[in-house]
Amino acid sequence: MVDVLIGVSILLPFIAGLLCFIIGNAKTRAAIIVTTGVVLTASALMLFQNGPCTYTPETLLGVSVNSIITFFDFALLFIILGIAFKLGNPLVILLTLLQIVPLAYFELKMAPHVEVAPAFYIDNLALIMNLIISIVGSLICIFGIRYMEEHEHHLHLKKSRQPRFFFFLVIFLGAMNGLVFSNSLLWLYFFWEVTTFCSFMLIGHDRTEIAIKNATRALWMNMTGGVAFVGAIIAIFYKTQSVEYFSLQNLINHSPEMTGFLLFPFALLCFAGFTKAAQVPFQSWLCGAMVAPTPVSALLHSSTMVKAGVYLVVRLAPGFQGTYLSTIVATFGAFTFVTASALAVNMSNGKKILAYSTIANLGLIIACAGINTPAAIIAAILLIIFHAVSKGLLFLCVGTIEHAIGSRDIEDMRGLYNTMPAVSRITIIGILTMMLPPFGMLMSKWMAMEAAANIPWVVVMVALGSGLTVLFWARWAGLFVSGPQLKEQELKKESAIKATILTMIRGFYPNAKWNDPASIKIPLVLLAMGAIVLSMAVPWIYTILVEPVVASYRPGLFVEPFKMGPFGLSSGVGAFYVLPVFLLSIVAYLFAVIASKKNGHRVVSAPYMCGEQYPDPSQPKFRSHLNTWRDYLAGNVYLQEFIGESKISYWINILSLIILIVMFGEVVR
Repeated sequence: MVDVLIGVSILLPFIAGLLCFIIGNAKTRAAIIVTTGVVLTASALMLFQNGPCTYTPETLLGVSVNSIITFFDFALLFIILGIAFKLGNPLVILLTLLQIVPLAYFELKMAPHVEVAPAFYIDNLALIMNLIISIVGSLICIFGIRYMEEHEHHLHLKKSRQPRFFFFLVIFLGAMNGLVFSNSLLWLYFFWEVTTFCSFMLIGHDRTEIAIKNATRALWMNMTGGVAFVGAIIAIFYKTQSVEYFSLQNLINHSPEMTGFLLFPFALLCFAGFTKAAQVPFQSWLCGAMVAPTPVSALLHSSTMVKAGVYLVVRLAPGFQGTYLSTIVATFGAFTFVTASALAVNMSNGKKILAYSTIANLGLIIACAGINTPAAIIAAILLIIFHAVSKGLLFLCVGTIEHAIGSRDIEDMRGLYNTMPAVSRITIIGILTMMLPPFGMLMSKWMAMEAAANIPWVVVMVALGSGLTVLFWARWAGLFVSGPQLKEQELKKESAIKATILTMIRGFYPNAKWNDPASIKIPLVLLAMGAIVLSMAVPWIYTILVEPVVASYRPGLFVEPFKMGPFGLSSGVGAFYVLPVFLLSIVAYLFAVIASKKNGHRVVSAPYMCGEQYPDPSQPKFRSHLNTWRDYLAGNVYLQEFIGESKISYWINILSLIILIVMFGEVVR
């Protein structure tokens, strides 16, 4: 049964993607995508119920699976090389050759036909990643069905590009499942490069000049990580003269005397993870990916691609625990967290805010992997879970809003609650789950700060970055319910609870009707509900999912850092009581809704500006200090002239490069 479930998780998306490419009928393609999502979700749940397992496929259609992987690995690299020549980009050509030539030498001369058993090692961390990829990723693909119709309508395309789009979008899920299941470093590398290629094709999907430019940047930056990955494979064999450590589990659980020999390969693999996770100074590829259609942004940021990077670093963390490399990784991640959060503060572009907040949170996960204590690894895994759901939700919300109002600028979302109540509520839910108690993201940050207490500069950066995230999230949430557009809602006579339920379903577009597409509504509502329910279930998620991961890393040496109580989690220095805070939040929310429905409740269309207001309330004006009537215009301050992207990115990149140089300088001594 296990072999069937693994096969479904990896091969089904490749088959479904091929069918999406071949079949031109939109309804049939939609049915394939929905069916694939349902089957992947069921497979992930059944695999989770089965529990940790191993599996080594020997043949596929009578051919060695190892040979198939090797063939497609080189085939993919030569396809990328051909694309590089077509683009005329010497950097991509060089980086591709720096993978093909060493890998060919390794396969033909150094260690031909390396086989690792078990090829697939599925522990609790792999099961968690499989659930995220299969459930969140599938919902994003389903959302894309209607979204891409609207997207192509706006572009006025004569011929639909959806077959190619969904081909790469769906096989992305299979590649990610193969990546997190792989115990063989060579297999993991193959799936790693598949995600790189898919991201390149999806970012450049619209074929505009800016899309091709940003796709090319994403390709060469991720190919840099690919070169480091190949370098790590060769370095492992060169230093150990054995294929034993091509098993990821053997590499992680190496004997203490091998630590010094393996630090350089570990550093190379961490570097590959940094590039894939768009850590500074590689953040520009993920920001550039915002030109792609929203499902691409959501998939890259939430459940795939960037999660591959942090997954690899978290997976490897026990292998370099207690070393200098571990401290540098923690420093590097914390530096990315605080600097990316600072860049997000001065953004008004909604997608760029989401991009930089993603980079920041991935930096926090990497910082936790570098801190490398049980508490820190627990925080990292919880951050992966909650970030995937909330960030996937927010990207889909911004895409929906952008189609409706023609803008992704958060200033244009001022008062949007009035015209798009359902999407506004769901977006606010997504934002709140990123910054407020008792939601899982804040609890995970609390765990991270506790874990970082022994590294003073890391805990300072984590605390400062957390404060900055609250600033930009609170500002954005406030815009939805502020401004002159805000007025009394139409649902005055309905009960507070009924109004809440109805507006969760209504209003996905202005003047929304009950026949709004289910492919838009269902993913948004399910992800919003998931963000809330998962946070309420934190104690059980910790006990059932996360704690076994950390316990398996160091069998016999694990000391439980947090204890589950009747209301939440506690540690030696504090507690996070989830359920009581949830109950208080619900009661406060209901009181606010009921108060807003009372007779005589009135929302003023414009704020008082400390001067004479214009007599006509339909024209928001006030008498200024020059004794003239001035239009009232609300807006936030973004400090672009002080901490704008163009002002500080250069120095952030320089400092991050110095940290990387120090990291490699130490491990090669």
